[in-house]
Amino acid sequence: MNRKVKTVRSLFSTKLFGKKSKFLQKFAIGLVLIISLWLVSITITLVSVSSKPVDAFFVLGGSIQREIYIAKLTKQSPSIPILISQGSADPCIWIIFKTEAASMRNVWLEKCARSTFDNFYYAIPILHRWHVNKVMLVTSPTHLPRAKWLAQILLGAHGIWVETETVQEQGIPGNRESWLKTGLDVTRSLIWAGLSQIIQPQCSQVIKLTDVNMEAWQRRGFKCERQGNLRWGDRGIGYWALGIGNRAEVNWD
Repeated sequence: MNRKVKTVRSLFSTKLFGKKSKFLQKFAIGLVLIISLWLVSITITLVSVSSKPVDAFFVLGGSIQREIYIAKLTKQSPSIPILISQGSADPCIWIIFKTEAASMRNVWLEKCARSTFDNFYYAIPILHRWHVNKVMLVTSPTHLPRAKWLAQILLGAHGIWVETETVQEQGIPGNRESWLKTGLDVTRSLIWAGLSQIIQPQCSQVIKLTDVNMEAWQRRGFKCERQGNLRWGDRGIGYWALGIGNRAEVNWD
């Protein structure tokens, strides 16, 4: 009697395992098919937008030279929106654009990011709202190849083509790249590339450059990165190097 019961249980377990196995096989095949179709769709999208003009500038924080560069560049294309992710202090960026006589109307400052991965983590929803198809990523040579790879993975997964512009830093760079850090960031970017299709984190600290209250900052006090050679005060604002530079009259409005 016990043998018959054991035989019945064994047959039941075998059938149940067989059903689970078939289900998992079908699920795996379906998942691979969905991912394959998605990759084909994304590839087609990226190829089609690669020849279009850049419709957003994305500046990674880490060097004031990048913000000086984008202020000069935006004078040529004032209508293109700019997103500066965790860059210099707000008044420092304001002074740079004021000195360059560059438009601040389309400049946004994102202050939530705490790492290179975070730069893209919070930027994706913003770039989506702007309907961006092609972005120019502004960083420094010391930030490569990690920043470029993360951009291609995370923004590319959303059909955004990436062009990279590097700006030379002065002095010793603050960040230290390593293959371990690059490998970890690439791994989590591959995971987030899929999850970000359904999860859209929002940064609560995004402000327009035109909304920066310079009078309040003047009262509080602030410091800017030394490499920017920024100067401000009652006599004027600007940045000077060896006595040569741009200068603008003070106007905090």
